[in-house]
Amino acid sequence: MRETEIIDYAKRLLDAHGKEAEREAAQKARKYSEKNDPEQAGTWRKIRSAIGELRSSSP
Repeated sequence: MRETEIIDYAKRLLDAHGKEAEREAAQKARKYSEKNDPEQAGTWRKIRSAIGELRSSSP
């Protein structure tokens, strides 16, 4: 997934889940890690990180 797609998905997840968005992304990353899918787990870690950055840059 490209960086622009990750940021877009992070924004949509943040809009949909609010302050629970990071936890939602972390749960997805953990789920894919447990399923031995490192690519998807890594994508969800990047989405979680992007959510954190978006939240910290909001007024």
